[in-house]
This record gives sequence, structure tokens and C-alpha cells, in this order.
Amino acid sequence: MLEIKNTSQEYIGHHLYHLQLNLNTFLWMDTENTSSFWVLNVDSIFFATLLAILFLLIVGRVAKMATCGVPTKIQMFIELIILFVDSNVKDIFHGKNKLIAPLSMTIFVWVCLMNAMDLFPIDLLPYVAQLTLGLPFLRVVPSADINITSSIALNVFILIVYYNIYTNGIRGCIKGLICHPFNHPVWIPVNLILETISLLSKPVSLSLRLFGNMYSGELIFILISGLLPWWGQWALSLPWAIFHIVIIILQAFIFMVLTVIYLSTAHDPC
Repeated sequence: MLEIKNTSQEYIGHHLYHLQLNLNTFLWMDTENTSSFWVLNVDSIFFATLLAILFLLIVGRVAKMATCGVPTKIQMFIELIILFVDSNVKDIFHGKNKLIAPLSMTIFVWVCLMNAMDLFPIDLLPYVAQLTLGLPFLRVVPSADINITSSIALNVFILIVYYNIYTNGIRGCIKGLICHPFNHPVWIPVNLILETISLLSKPVSLSLRLFGNMYSGELIFILISGLLPWWGQWALSLPWAIFHIVIIILQAFIFMVLTVIYLSTAHDPC
């Protein structure tokens, strides 16, 4: 248990702080008059990057050792994930784009791995970091950080706009914003407002849905650990962790499916 557990309030509050790097100091800005925009959540960036690297190393290793005969268990597991993602992409996306399937695979596995960090005991990694490196704060679930989910959603949004312009051209893209849903010049201002809101709501819905679900799941683990005695923690943490596995996979799947749907819509002619 962390040393900061003097009261339940301090314990819970401590687990909600990120290990941060204030860039205002490096940019020589007035820290008293600047917002937190220039502050990086180092722990979220570290674990998100670490999980991506581990995934690439493991998959790359399995790909090199793959055989046409009897596959290993890990090879079968990865092939099942690939087939699962590929079948869903074929059912949703009806165009031709070689990027969609790899992108969907990356999003599903990466988000799933980030979500799965919630299954570690809430005090384990922060305690190790405090004991070995003297770090005062550490949050280990990258998808419970709105900055991480927003950055992924923003990249998807950029692809949506790119493929919309690629398919319809700039003129067709603008036409789609001002001529739908009411195809009359009088309704152009209304169409522009409605379509702009619809377009901007896509990255917002992607980021907030994932963040909200994972943040609430992490908070429940913190509350269980901070408010209950040890025997109560075991009694509630285990069933919640088992149920949380479903949430971890489901949220990654929803993020992937919505990404494919949005990109499929972007490929439709206006």
C-alpha cells in the first residue's frame, strides 16, 4: 500500500494525479499566467508507447516464427484476432482501401492493451515507481486519460476529412456540407451548422466514450481499494475485474467499429 494512504480522501486524490512534465519551464513562459495546455502527462505517454512497442515486438517475433503446419498457441491467438477484425471490416467497409484493415487492427489491439492496464492491482505499479524511482504520482491506464483518447480520435478525424476530400474533392466536400440534408439554397446556413456539428461530433464521441468508461472503471478500483478493508477489497475487486474484462474488450471493439463506419462514410460520394 502506498505511503500516502493517511485518509481515504488523500488516497483517492493521489491516484487521480498524473506524473506530469511542465513544458512552460522549457519554453520560458510565465507559469502563473499560462494554462495546463503545455503540461504533458508523462505516465500516459510512457505506458501507451510501451504497450505499442511490446505489441509490435511480439507480433513481429510471431510473424517471423510462423509456420504453415501446426501453429503455436500464440500464433493461433493472433490469427484469430486478425480474422475477427478482418471479418468485421469486410462487413462494414464496402470500398477498397488497404489502410482500413491494418488501421482497425492497430486501434483494436492498442486500445485493448491500454484498457487492460486497469487489471493490474491499483497500488502495484505506483508503489514500485515510488520505491525505485521516487516518483510521487503514476497512473497506468492511458485510455483513462482524455488526452490519449482525444489524440487517437483526432487522428481518425484527420483521416475522415482526408478521405472525404480524396473521394469527392474539395468542391464536393463543401457541397456535402451545404447541400445536406435540405437541398435548397435557402437552407445553406442551416445545413452548414448541422453538418459541421455532425462532423465534429465524431472525434468527440470517440474520445469521450472510451475515456468515460475507462475512467469510471479505474475510479471504481480506486474506491474499492481506498474505502474498504483488505478482505472487502478482495471480495469486490475480483468480480469487478472479471466483469471489467468485458468492458475492456467491448470499448476497444466499439472504438474500432465506429472508426470503420466513419471512414466508410467518408468514402461515399456526396
